[in-house]
Order: sequence, then C-alpha cells, then structure tokens
Amino acid sequence: MSDRGAAGWVRPISRGWVVRTEVPGPDVDEFAEPRQVTDALARPGAARETLLAVQHPHRTPAALADGLSLTDALPAARRTLLDLVRVAYRPVADIVAPYEVDGPDGAATGLLCMVDPAAVGADGRNRVRHSEQVYPDVVAERARVLAGLGCATSAALLVPVAGGDRLTDAVREAIAGAGAPAVSTVDSSGRRHRVWLLGPGLVRDTLLTVAAAHPLLVADGNHRVAAAAEADLDGLLALITAGPGLRIGAFHRVLTGTGLDANALRAAWHRVGLDIRDAPDTTAPTVPGSVVVECGARRFAVVLPPPDDHESRPRIDHAVVENLLLHKALGLDPEGPQVRALPDGRDPGAGADAVLRLAPVPLADVLAVHAAGRRMPRKSTYFTPKPRSGLLLADLGS
Repeated sequence: MSDRGAAGWVRPISRGWVVRTEVPGPDVDEFAEPRQVTDALARPGAARETLLAVQHPHRTPAALADGLSLTDALPAARRTLLDLVRVAYRPVADIVAPYEVDGPDGAATGLLCMVDPAAVGADGRNRVRHSEQVYPDVVAERARVLAGLGCATSAALLVPVAGGDRLTDAVREAIAGAGAPAVSTVDSSGRRHRVWLLGPGLVRDTLLTVAAAHPLLVADGNHRVAAAAEADLDGLLALITAGPGLRIGAFHRVLTGTGLDANALRAAWHRVGLDIRDAPDTTAPTVPGSVVVECGARRFAVVLPPPDDHESRPRIDHAVVENLLLHKALGLDPEGPQVRALPDGRDPGAGADAVLRLAPVPLADVLAVHAAGRRMPRKSTYFTPKPRSGLLLADLGS
C-alpha cells in the first residue's frame, strides 16, 4: 500500500490495455438503471464477451436463470474480461492518457491516470473529495466488482477545485506535440472521444504535477470512488479535467409502485402547505425553486417553500424534495425501491407513477456546498460529458 499522503497520489497507469478499435458490445454508459442493463443484456449476443456483461455479470440471462449472486457471477466475469483483453485490446505500461471529448452535451480536455481515492493532504483533509452522498448498497456492490475483476473498466470524473485553466492548457500543449491519437471514436450519443498515450518523460511528469496541484472534487463517480476506498485499493482510474465545457444536467426523481395518482399527490402536498399550480407542459424548471410533476396525462408545478433561518445555504432542491415532498408528505423512503433517480433526457420507462422534474443545480451552488464541507444529496448533479467506459482499462494489481 502506498503512503497516502505522498506526492504520488496522482500517478501513471502501471499496467493497462487500450482498445484496438471499438469497445465490444453495447455502449455501457447509456444504461442508468439495473432494469435497462438487464434488458440490454437480453439482446442477442450482448451477454457474451462484452464489457456490459463484465460490469454486470449477475444480470446476464444465464446468471438470472441460475439465480447467481454478484459474488457467484464474478469468476465468469473475470474470464470474460481476460478474453476481451486478448481479442479487443493491446497492452500498455507506465503511461498517462491525455483525453478529449466533445459532443452535444459539452466538451472536456483532461488526463486519464490513476488517483489514490484515500490520499490525505497536509491539512488532514482527503485530496479526493466527494460532491454527493452515496447509497451504501451501491458502494458495496461496486467494491465487490472492482476487487473481483482486479481491473478498472470505467473512469471517475474529477475536477480540480482550483487551477483548472493551467491543467487544460498543459493537456492541450501535450496533445499538440503527441501526434495522432491512439483511439478516436464516436459513441452512440454523438460524442467524439480521443485518447493519446504518453510514456515517461518531462511532458508526462509536468502533467502529473499539474493534475496533483489541487484537491479534486468528484463530478461523476461518487459511488466508484467510495467503492475503491472500501475495497482498499490505492488506485482509481480517473479523468481529471476542468472542462472547459463541462455542463451540469438535471437529475429528476421517478415514483414507482406507490399506487398514487395525481389527486393523491396534490392532496398530500397541500396538507404540508405546498403551493401547487398548473404547468403548461412537462419541461423541467431551468432555475431552482420549483418542481414540475408529470403524473399520467396530468402535469402541475409545486413551488418549494423558501429556506428557513436554520437551513444551510445554498439549499439544494433535491434535499427539499426528498425530505418534504417524499418522506414527510408521502411517507416514502427516498433511498427505497419506490424512488428512482432519472438523468435528464432519459426515458422513465413503463410503470412510472409520476416523474418529478427538477432544475439543474448551478455550479456555483455545488462549489459553495463543497467549500462549506457539505455534500450534495445523492444523484443531484449530472456532469457531462463523461469519459467513455472501456477505451482504456487499468490493472488494479489484484
């Protein structure tokens, strides 16, 4: 185990594999819910020698038919991963990877490398800082996958709390002198991803120094970072980027299996003093302070009450929705199976009782919450664009 206060908390990928052409199988980043993963793996060929099957081995048709738990399914996933590496990847060693992604939901330039998720700075604070609370069961599941595979197949998205322009300039300068990318591909949503590989030398050392100059805020992958720490791994695959075109999308809430219709929802929310108004359509709010509710053919807006004198500022709408609209008014557990998080633009799926559409959280509020030493509610920020899973794999030494 490394010294977790040492300068090497951001370091090269000692051993890894870069995809030769395209990541095998469905685009794993397009599936936000277990149900979607299960449906995708049920398609012909999707459960055999694909990265999706490696990441979710207990959701393949064969595993479901045999009643396999995640732990039971991991040995087969490891064998599938080894087959994928042999056929679809080529080995790399002692490298970092300058990375560019641009598309309809933003642009980012950054550095793919290894980061110690539990590194501690001279001030006694973690160098990698969570932006959101996490679901313990999700963390536990992902920790088992990381430990069982011994390989990182997806990267967390980390943003420096300061010095972002310097990082962007350094990576762009490295790319300008690096020649053609090792990987250039377009994902299913039209984003272009390009990856360069840099071995030992002054350019690589400069990039690592700049990337490690400031603490890193987890923009995407809070559960992945927590899982790496829980699995006691001293290395996490991460894209460190300051954008410059990062965007924060909205994260909504879906109610399922509650048996509640529009009349029941309105009545319950009226009882706790909420102001309910008609809404012209299902478009989500653009600024915090209200929620647009879609329930069957009906739609209406709920105006959130102003913060009281004892609430921390800034107040995040997701916390109000979970505590007041869901828990207090409806008696629902925000972490339970009847409440799902839904990234903006995704289909809520069949069987949704209602969709509660919230405004995106302003970046200034995210940074203010972090500066105050607090965390955002779970699944409240949706940073884009994200690094594509499977382009570069990193051995975790297990």
